[in-house]
Amino acid sequence: MNAAIRSPDNSGVTRRRLLAAGGLAAAAVLTGTARAAARRRGIPLGYDNFAVRALKWNARQLVDHAEKLRCDSLFITDFGPFEGRFDDASLGELRRYAAAKGVGLVLGSWSVCPTSKTFKNDWGTAEEHLGLGIRMAKALGSPAFRVVLGNQEDRKSEGGIAARIADTVAVLRKCRPLAEDAGVRIAIENHAGDMTSRELAGLVAEAGGGVVGVNFDSGNACWTLEDPVCALANLSPHVATTSLRDTMAWNTPAGVSCQWTAMGEGCTDLQAFFDLFEQACPGVAVHIETISGFSRAFPIFDREFWELFPDGRAEDLAAFLAVARRGRPIEPFKPPAGEKQAAAEQEYQLAELSRSITFCRDTLGLGVRG
Repeated sequence: MNAAIRSPDNSGVTRRRLLAAGGLAAAAVLTGTARAAARRRGIPLGYDNFAVRALKWNARQLVDHAEKLRCDSLFITDFGPFEGRFDDASLGELRRYAAAKGVGLVLGSWSVCPTSKTFKNDWGTAEEHLGLGIRMAKALGSPAFRVVLGNQEDRKSEGGIAARIADTVAVLRKCRPLAEDAGVRIAIENHAGDMTSRELAGLVAEAGGGVVGVNFDSGNACWTLEDPVCALANLSPHVATTSLRDTMAWNTPAGVSCQWTAMGEGCTDLQAFFDLFEQACPGVAVHIETISGFSRAFPIFDREFWELFPDGRAEDLAAFLAVARRGRPIEPFKPPAGEKQAAAEQEYQLAELSRSITFCRDTLGLGVRG
């Protein structure tokens, strides 16, 4: 990365705030001329169950909430909500239950990189874990099975992220025939700062593409110092499913800080994002995964920081800094201590998701059902 890049000033732009139905406030970053009304895009809209993790709902409860929000799709990104019922009969019953409510299902799980710091052997080897997920996805009618490599700590591991990518590719190649036979795409996520969009595109190419695709996470793109719109452009040919949220980014004396937000309450150019998404990712569902309430600092003016990204590009950083110039500092969520903490976290997560779905439907024109 070019060490001559200087610290930008802390100037920002004011965001226009829009009032959503029911008195809930949402904010939209408007670029160019404002759109008078949301054009229906025909993009299926749903949510990722991690958005309401504090509720600890089982799969049927998650489906019920998707119906309540008038969602087209539900992304269950871990095996917990199935309560150990992984057999085809139980999964088929859930599939029918969701279909009766107009909700499609997408399945996900955790790391399939055997050398990642995040890998768990709860479901056997990486190949056994991936094989189980592919079978479950087929039984649920899920078009994809989402997995991850790891997180940003893997960039510090022996051999760096390149070695972890190679280990993941080896697992994917072994399981390609299973996925092809099942008609299920394996969707690798850009997860928690593990891979840049360019690195993930390289992983897909090494794994053979086609049945191996991407679960695109817009918030995680900011953790690799990328503008989510630019990251989507790099990965759009491979996107099989999504976990999306908005992000507020702002300049600090040490660099940049980011805090994930509800949709429309950050500084991602969401109109540009979904203009691209509509064109480049036809038929792919949008799943909202709000993980709001805390910020993360990136000391980009510290030379040692760039050891994490030895192949970082100046143009990618410049695009990310342009996002940060539109933002402003926001306060973290602070639930009350004691007995009321759990209830406050549940209420907060439900509200973040509800505002996001409303904004996506009313302002961005997402969603298929009325």
